[in-house]
Amino acid sequence: MTICVIVGRGRHKHMIAEHKHLGEVGAQLVELRLDYIMSDVNLRRLLPERPTPVVITVRRQRDGGRWSRSEDQRQVLLRQAIASGVEYVDLEEDIAGSIPRFGKTKRIVSYHNFQETPENLAALHERMSKLDADIVKIATMAHTPSDTTRLVQLMKGAKIPTVAIAMGEIGTPSRILGGKFGSPLTYAAFSSDRELAPGQLSYEQMRAVYHYDDINADTEVFGVVADPVGHSMSPLLHNAAFRALSMNRVYLPLRVPREHLAKFLQDCPELGIKGLSVTIPHKEEVIQHLVKTDDATTEIAACNTVIWKEGKPVGYNTDYRASMASIDRLFGGDEKQSGLAGKTALLLGAGGVSKAIACGLRRRGCDVVIASRTLEKSEALAKKFKARTIDWKLRHSVQAHLVVNGTPLGMHPNLDESPIDEGYFSTDMVAFDTVYNPEQTLFIKRAREAGAKTITGIDMFVGQAALQFKLFTAHDPPMDLMRQTIRRAISAAKL
Repeated sequence: MTICVIVGRGRHKHMIAEHKHLGEVGAQLVELRLDYIMSDVNLRRLLPERPTPVVITVRRQRDGGRWSRSEDQRQVLLRQAIASGVEYVDLEEDIAGSIPRFGKTKRIVSYHNFQETPENLAALHERMSKLDADIVKIATMAHTPSDTTRLVQLMKGAKIPTVAIAMGEIGTPSRILGGKFGSPLTYAAFSSDRELAPGQLSYEQMRAVYHYDDINADTEVFGVVADPVGHSMSPLLHNAAFRALSMNRVYLPLRVPREHLAKFLQDCPELGIKGLSVTIPHKEEVIQHLVKTDDATTEIAACNTVIWKEGKPVGYNTDYRASMASIDRLFGGDEKQSGLAGKTALLLGAGGVSKAIACGLRRRGCDVVIASRTLEKSEALAKKFKARTIDWKLRHSVQAHLVVNGTPLGMHPNLDESPIDEGYFSTDMVAFDTVYNPEQTLFIKRAREAGAKTITGIDMFVGQAALQFKLFTAHDPPMDLMRQTIRRAISAAKL
């Protein structure tokens, strides 16, 4: 399975330079998008001594390209490329019949639809297969996860080698899973800032994050389901851990709008998905579609992990276990005999992570005081876990042993924000921030300056991911590597 890296530059010398660079970093196939060249195309400059095999493409504007001259000129250029002996030429289905096979050049017969994914993909594929195609390529816009599933199914059952790409963020899995379902190649951008089609990943991402070259029919699939999902760093952590332990597994970002969650869960087996991390906005809704949940998930009414056991989805809450493990390390004991018993905790925020922590604190006999900027949410959470509430403006009046920030205050890029003012913390307090980007939030800095003990968001983020990894694989994760990976990613994001 090959990654075809797309180069689209306006000048010959830039296209040649990028092609040379790709050859140096190991690219096996490069698509030269001649429709991007602003002057008359000179194949004699582009093709001799080429560093890799090439796909020659001259895409019309109606198919998402930039070709602005006549159709006759375009087809002459395609014929010239074939006569020059290029390895592949891309021919849209409506012209493939009028450009005959010649020499050793292989034919990619393509169809692009930037508006939708047609209903009858099988009929489209059958029609294209009759056009003397070595490879059939279908790229359509995905508006639902089911569009992605249908395209993946098309690759699985195709008699002619088929590339089926679901465009857009929802369709990203189709680009990564091609190698699992028989696609002869997938497409990638030259770099992350040079995307030539919606949802396209860079060559570096495909290799360094998802290890596309190693994906095969036996690869087990995992992922994070969210909306939005592009910001998630979970793929970095899990894929690095899989790689370190030489596991034939891959972890994907899966954007699933709320209204499509139920159908997506039904489709997971078709995509080879064995387990999911679940985050906003699905943690509560997903429970309705599970056959079983662990005790913490049932009590909290929020689930952040799903695995398939004997074909059935089962739910867990590793936010609860990770957050309480971090707290127990500092206060001593566990749920049955806790060092938190009789102590007071100030819980800031009433969202999903606060639910998990409130549950754990009350199970340990802790007096929990909840303050959020929406009093109704505080009261609902307090009622559920027999806690107390206080107005957000009065939060500094609570004399707490443990202070937990379950709000997004202090998250990158708003680094000068904190839910707690300077001068509140003292040496006998523990401060726990669930924000992990940055790790050293203003909340954490103020706590440390006052001599308080601290738990950072990375402690919790890596902790919950490690517990998910154990559920996914039944193996202990490389914790140090996971911490290093997330810290490097956070540092790189700030550059």
